[in-house]
Amino acid sequence: MPGRMVVIFGASYMLWIVFAASQAFKMETTPESRSLAQIGDSVSLTCSTTGCESPSFMWRTQMDSPLYASVRSEGTNSTLTMNPVSFENELSYLCMAFCGSEKLEKGIRVEIYSFPKDPEIHFSGPLEAGKPVIVKCLVPDVYPFDRLEIDLWKGDHHMKSQAFVEDVERKSLETKSVEVTFTPIIEDTGKALVCRARLHIDEIDSVPKERETTKELQVYISPQNTVISVNPSTRLQEGGSVTMTCSSEGLPAPQIFWSKKLDNENLQPLSDNATLTLIAMRMEYSGIYVCEGVNLIGKHRSEVELVVQVAPRDITVLVSPSSILEEGSFVTMTCSSDGLPAPKILWSRKLNNGALQPLSENATLTLISTTMEDSGIYVCDGINQAGISRKEVELIIQVAPEDIKLTAFPSESVKEGDTVIISCTCGNVPETWIILKKKAETGDTVLKSIDGAYTIRKAQLEDAGVYECESKNEIGSKLKSLTLDVKGRENNRDYFSPELLVLYCVSSLIIPAIGMIIYFARKANMKGSYSLVEAQKSKV
Repeated sequence: MPGRMVVIFGASYMLWIVFAASQAFKMETTPESRSLAQIGDSVSLTCSTTGCESPSFMWRTQMDSPLYASVRSEGTNSTLTMNPVSFENELSYLCMAFCGSEKLEKGIRVEIYSFPKDPEIHFSGPLEAGKPVIVKCLVPDVYPFDRLEIDLWKGDHHMKSQAFVEDVERKSLETKSVEVTFTPIIEDTGKALVCRARLHIDEIDSVPKERETTKELQVYISPQNTVISVNPSTRLQEGGSVTMTCSSEGLPAPQIFWSKKLDNENLQPLSDNATLTLIAMRMEYSGIYVCEGVNLIGKHRSEVELVVQVAPRDITVLVSPSSILEEGSFVTMTCSSDGLPAPKILWSRKLNNGALQPLSENATLTLISTTMEDSGIYVCDGINQAGISRKEVELIIQVAPEDIKLTAFPSESVKEGDTVIISCTCGNVPETWIILKKKAETGDTVLKSIDGAYTIRKAQLEDAGVYECESKNEIGSKLKSLTLDVKGRENNRDYFSPELLVLYCVSSLIIPAIGMIIYFARKANMKGSYSLVEAQKSKV
């Protein structure tokens, strides 16, 4: 019996020791000793105790720096929360738990990093076949960058690798990049360009250590070999039509733009189609047309000049000072004509037989010290490939009247009753006025002449006298005179004028006629009547 009591007591004592050990004051932390946090995230550190119903907690840093965090204690747990995590939180935090006179403490090291985004790939310009380009792989907002490594791949080709091992003098977010210059070729199209970044920190499942970005390469060809075809021709007739077709090589296929070059060298947009058609062509349509092939990386142009040929028209001749000139004067005749191409000017002179005598191929024809022989019709021709236009101008060179001839036909001395023609001419000057006058003391009488000739029929004694001819034009005048002598007829027995002869014949017939009339009248009185028919019968 005493032995059994000893055994029971021993067992009870052992159970008490185990129970007392299980109820001892203990503390645990989460995470256990180290926390890796990304800047900008929210991180919590937790202290938990066992073996004490109402513990108290206190958080501090080993350097007694500010916590830069919030603390919440409840029951047997205390949580330190950093939201958001910043550079100030890269510290060793110490959690202290108190239960009566007992004290427990445990430290947690907070390490921070920044690796928030995938790498970025940038090109210095479009990828043009045969032209060097810079590709940059950029990793933004990295910390700590001395643990960063960047690799750049083109397909299976490793282009470059770089590690950033320089010392970190201060805590900051850095953007690091790698640059490579290469010359794209068409075969690079479709290949993958990969930028891979690694941040060498301890592995934790929730933290990405590696990021990468992939771009598929598209290599372009700048527009080239831009060609214009014109149908039917670059030289066209007014009113016609033309079709111009433009093509250009490149990748991607260039878009075609048509424009016309203005006088100020600016371009007037016309169309964005490969084919440009112009109808009812006018002279204003002439000019330089520009075709431009454009794609994402460049442009290439070609030009063509259209000439709308317009037959010469609106030809004008300016004569200075006038088309009627005094002999010895200076005259300038200027000819101009519209047309395309610009008409060539030809001067000629029309001869008496209608033929043209070539004079000049200049627009201006100048005659110096003109003479009367220069008078005539001058012809200006405007000529181009589309046709010809003509303008005529008459040039009159005037001189003062000379070589006046005043004549009397048949003679200046005639007999009374004769016909006399007085004629005045001015041989060397065609454009003159002829005025015939008869001089008298009472005043001159202007005679009605025809072409400078005046006819006196049956000249009388009073027709005798001085006759004067005045020849004049705009330059001057000249006089010429003659004296006409009319002589009377002599009384001659052998002279019979036509009038006397007629009178004689008539009188010789009238006297017998009167005698017969008297005879027949008497016979009628005797018979009471008279009939010429009866008289004839009685004679039979």
